Order: sequence, then structure tokens, then C-alpha cells
Amino acid sequence: MLRIALCDDEAEARDALRFQLEKMLIEESEEIVYEFSSGVNAVSWFEKHPGEIDLLFLDVEMKGLNGMETAERIREMDDNLLIVFITGYDDYVFDGYRVGALDYLLKPVSAEKLYGLLGRVRKKAAQEEAQSFTVKNIDGTWRFRLSDILYFYSDKRRVFLVAKKGEYPFYARLDDIGKRLEPYFVRIHQRYLVNPENVDYLNGESVTLGDVRLPCSRKYKETAMRKIARAMMEGVL
Repeated sequence: MLRIALCDDEAEARDALRFQLEKMLIEESEEIVYEFSSGVNAVSWFEKHPGEIDLLFLDVEMKGLNGMETAERIREMDDNLLIVFITGYDDYVFDGYRVGALDYLLKPVSAEKLYGLLGRVRKKAAQEEAQSFTVKNIDGTWRFRLSDILYFYSDKRRVFLVAKKGEYPFYARLDDIGKRLEPYFVRIHQRYLVNPENVDYLNGESVTLGDVRLPCSRKYKETAMRKIARAMMEGVL
């Protein structure tokens, strides 16, 4: 799933870009989900929904908060977002390195360049898919890099993904998640699945991730301790 947003303070420019994109997107797996009429609106939304968008087309020359300022603010909340600047000038190309922009497209955007860009985005997304995990719940959809996930824990019918930026509940079975993420995550308890990369300390009874200490049950103890210790020493399972 590729989730796209557009940000431009000119409605005609947004409409033109959306029209071009809609002819190129793959149905049921790619869609334009949000449009913003200003940088301020975009920043306000991303504060509440980090990780919910994969690709942002961002106009540079906007009134108020311009595109570069908007990108800098968004980067503070979302490191994974792919940003493509849309501009009428080529003076800003090198500025994009500050915010990790994927590319620049000059207005008017040509269909050929836009199609080529989408090809690169699709290839990049496919490469990262195996190293990411997506959560869907009533509040939205988030995609996390596996390295940003600390652990999962189950509570009745729900599972909670605990990341460096917070907790995200969703309906699932921890057993299924364990199979999906093997060997990158290790089961230490009936309720806990941890990322060895983020374990700071372990002993025979528990593992510690930052300020959190999780119990390691007898059932999983031997295998879990061996895998986590190896990951801590070698960086691999």
C-alpha cells in the first residue's frame, strides 16, 4: 500500500498533480489519501499522524510556512516519509539534502518524470517492506521500521506495538506476529515479543529495554536468552 499526500497552497496546482497521479497509480494498492492547502495544515496533521503517509509531494513556494520550512518541521516527527518537492525554480535543489528529499520536480510536472519517480518509489517501498511492520486501527495506519520497534505485548484480543514514540494497539494474535517477524523478533513470554536490537540488559529472569523490564518465562527462557545474547554481541540473530 502506497499512501500519498499533496501539499500546495494553489488549488489548481493540486488538482493538476492529482489528475496526473490518478492516471498512474495502481488501483487498490496506491492512493492519494490527503491534500493540504498550506504548510501549517500539513505540519499540524503530521503531529497527530506520524507514519501514516508514505509519500508527500510538497510545493516549495508557499505563503506563510514555505515548503522547506514545512519539510524541516515534519522531519522532526517522521524520519521515514518520502518527500518530493514541486517547484517552479531549480534554485532549491541542494537545500533538499537538509531534509532528505527524494527528488525535485519542476513545474509544470511532466508525465514522463512523474512516472519515472513513481517507479523509483515503488522499488524503494518493495525493498523496505520486509524491514517494516504496518499497524491498522480505528485511528489510522502506521508503518514502522523494525529497528524502531521495541517490543509487542498482548492484552486479551489486542496486541500493542511499543515503539520509541509511543504505543499502538491493534487486533491480532501475538503468535501470528511472531511467525511473521521471525527471526528478527524473539518470544520471551506468552505476552511479550521483543526486538533484540533494542535490548539493553538481560539476565536469567528478564530483559530490559530502556526503562522497561519485561519478564522472561521458563518456557521461552533458554532459546530467548541465547538468541538475544547473540544479537547483543554480534548484531545478528
